[in-house]
Amino acid sequence: MSTNRTPRRRAGLALAAALTAVAAFTAPVSQAAPATVQKPSPGAPGLGDPMFPLDGNGGYAIDRYYLDFDWQAPKTPFGATTTIKAHATQALSRFNLDFGGNTLHSVTVNGAPATTSRSGDELTVTPKSPLAKGSSFTVKVAYTADPTQTRHRDDAIEDYGWIPTPDGTVVYPQPNGARLIFPGSDHPSQRAPITFRITTPGDRTAVANGRLVSRTERPDGRVRWTYDSEQPLSTQLVQLAVGKFTVVESEGPGGLPLRDVVPDALVEPTAAYRSLTPDHLQWLQERLGPYPFDRYGILVGDTDLGVALETQTLSLVPKADLLGTKVDAERNMVHELTHQWFGDSVALKSWSDLWVSEGHARFYDRLYSEQHGGENFEALMKAAYKAHDQWRRDYGAPAEPTEPNLFKRMRYDGSALVLYALREQVGDATFQKIERAWVSGFKGRTAGTQDFIDLASKVAGQDLEGFLRPWLYGAKTPPMPGHPDWVVDPAT
Repeated sequence: MSTNRTPRRRAGLALAAALTAVAAFTAPVSQAAPATVQKPSPGAPGLGDPMFPLDGNGGYAIDRYYLDFDWQAPKTPFGATTTIKAHATQALSRFNLDFGGNTLHSVTVNGAPATTSRSGDELTVTPKSPLAKGSSFTVKVAYTADPTQTRHRDDAIEDYGWIPTPDGTVVYPQPNGARLIFPGSDHPSQRAPITFRITTPGDRTAVANGRLVSRTERPDGRVRWTYDSEQPLSTQLVQLAVGKFTVVESEGPGGLPLRDVVPDALVEPTAAYRSLTPDHLQWLQERLGPYPFDRYGILVGDTDLGVALETQTLSLVPKADLLGTKVDAERNMVHELTHQWFGDSVALKSWSDLWVSEGHARFYDRLYSEQHGGENFEALMKAAYKAHDQWRRDYGAPAEPTEPNLFKRMRYDGSALVLYALREQVGDATFQKIERAWVSGFKGRTAGTQDFIDLASKVAGQDLEGFLRPWLYGAKTPPMPGHPDWVVDPAT
């Protein structure tokens, strides 16, 4: 730029400023246009998930749950209150909560009684006054909780909801059974911290996700237990249990607090396998990086259900898993621990992304098991490859499940095979970089299949879209890199 033009430009600017000032004094005064106020409208009754369209809710976001339970005795209904702190993401004339079963008593919004209606699992709440976009509000729902209320699925989940034990209860919220426990936004992408306040008889212990904040004995002999989840969590990862428990505290790698919650009669019989958790943590941290939460532990389930769950920071492991063989026990323990990285810390964007969570848990539980007396990992992958076309036909491709087949074998062994194929394609060193980038880059967030494809491509320095999409969505199983001799059986 030529410097000899600067004075002329300055002069022009000065003249323009003077003219503007004169215009400001001589122009008629006009009022600013009023800001557009959004007309209140109903929040969406669901998020439109392909598996469960009405799960979750639109129009607001939950900032925190407060769950108050006055637990009485096994299989006995009790009083409960859920208080929800939220903020409106649109101007709301009404909104929905996911709420199944349980006897509803009252609902207030910002302290004023609200009008309600129920249809299936949808509780529609109409506040006394509409809620402005961006405003904070408080919903309080009083109801009777029934600790015998369960539902059933014909896949790996089996029964879910409230699961009775001989002297109390545990919770199986996956996939969408949290609504049987408390009202909320019951979808894995919807995360919020939770404060639990559980009152029990004096001879029972209550436990929940996160940290024990206080234990308060009341004059009537009952005890109030308060827990803070510490980090936000999806509703499918909630755990609260009541029973005659012994709480066993220890330390993991780097001084990580460990807390096992064990029925009194099972403390000694399960001690040997439970003591392996520090080794499992160390093994996984070497591959995935730091454990993503502030504490961990195992809740031993005194039930006949053979289902373990990755409930956040307190995995539920059935007693049968911890009373059987060491190989089987470790495989299941490592599986649920792996979920703390995949599915818990990095939550699912939609149920179609379940393959990311279950595939990784199965990949690492089988890899660990091979190194500790279990079956050969490659042989298991070869067998999964052989059956993959049949699984695609019966259960849907890994990232394209149907609702009845959501928790069938394709989401486990079949999805672990996708990760095996990726490792064969990019090499072990690059694969490990992808894994670490995923759990660190999306820590505390939600992510989905396309996010995984994009991140893998970025880390590998090559476009993996054309490689991964046929594996995740195709009707036919692609060739396995590095194994031209592997053959897929035809689907029948």
